[in-house]
Amino acid sequence: MLCNALIIDTRKELSTKYKKSLTDKDIQVQIARTLKDALGCIQTLEPDLIIVSDSIPEALSDFCEKIRVLTYNIRPVIIALSKSDNIEDKIKTLEAGADDFISEPVNFKEFQIRIKAHLRRELETNLDNKTLLPNEKYSIRALKRTLAENKEWATLLISIENFKQYAEVYTEFAGDKVIKTLIAIIKSALTDTDFLSQISETEFLVITKPITAERMASYITMAFDSIAQKFYSHDDTKRGYMLLQGNDEAGIRIDFVSILISVISSEFDSFENPQHLIQKMKQIKTLAKLPSKSNYIVDRPKISGENSIQQNINKKIVILEKDSAMELLLRTTLELQGYDVTTEFENSITPAIFIIDTGDNMDKLELCRQIKLNKTFVTSKMIVTSNYHDKSTILNTGADLYLPKPFELSNLVKWVEHFMREINY
Repeated sequence: MLCNALIIDTRKELSTKYKKSLTDKDIQVQIARTLKDALGCIQTLEPDLIIVSDSIPEALSDFCEKIRVLTYNIRPVIIALSKSDNIEDKIKTLEAGADDFISEPVNFKEFQIRIKAHLRRELETNLDNKTLLPNEKYSIRALKRTLAENKEWATLLISIENFKQYAEVYTEFAGDKVIKTLIAIIKSALTDTDFLSQISETEFLVITKPITAERMASYITMAFDSIAQKFYSHDDTKRGYMLLQGNDEAGIRIDFVSILISVISSEFDSFENPQHLIQKMKQIKTLAKLPSKSNYIVDRPKISGENSIQQNINKKIVILEKDSAMELLLRTTLELQGYDVTTEFENSITPAIFIIDTGDNMDKLELCRQIKLNKTFVTSKMIVTSNYHDKSTILNTGADLYLPKPFELSNLVKWVEHFMREINY
């Protein structure tokens, strides 16, 4: 499934021999015996390599030129097969867009090695430099082929949460180790027919069979969480979260790295294109989010219907500030930014952000703890301001950001914008 080759040859027996010599667990080979079928396969499957023989009812050089124009955005390797050994024919065909010219009759062992060498170079151009996994461009191509085939399939979108913050605290080198660990776990769960690629720095795609998809997701989340504690310092492990230093001595509480997995299969839905499928995987992935723990979600009929997932933007902010002048200033400023602000706390309201002043005697800390323990507010962020510069005590209540007073109002607004993006997008 890793590579796809197309043979365009009107000769039944010889083309079958070519296919047999190339087909293995890493190469999927199709044969097109008419030009119409060939053009259809090129558009549908976007093959990595095209072998075209001069048995077609068109000049080989002209057809190679036509293929090159048709595939300018995917740029497959084109191999010309010809009974001719004439140097002028070779030059003309190569100038028309072919990458190689092989004269018939061929030595099948040499033919096999040359084709695999071309495929290897083609694949190498589509690998991520760090992980050596197929990149986003190749992922789209693999998904397009999967959707075009009349077979059952399942996809897993695996993403690392809080990775950028982790790399900021522990360095980029430590972040690379987290990624390599996750890749090793994923690979240990794959079979020879499964496909693994990389959508972005922290997102990975697996194409597998529906029967194994959920079991694979369960294993990956369990295995990742079982070794995740090795990623952190003793102090962070004891504390239960990472501590990121902000501007003006602010302290930001960051949950540990975790993974979210969304699973979609052909059992319950159909997709017009790879982009639609990737968008759906990213949408349902957000439903799996848990605080400081990896999780997965499987698309079922109840969440796969039209418009079943909607992006509701939460702009609610609750301000609990004892200084009435500061309360008015905060409320006015944030309302001018377009936020829905209230200074009354009710359990029926689920705000995106709490802004809480600890009070003269830190008497609001217990409220902070209660809010964080309440499942209603599991996705809400908490900014705690204080005249008492006891960062650890405040963050240990569950606060996401400690902001010592006095603070710049623009700095608070910046953090509100940051958390709003994190919650809603």
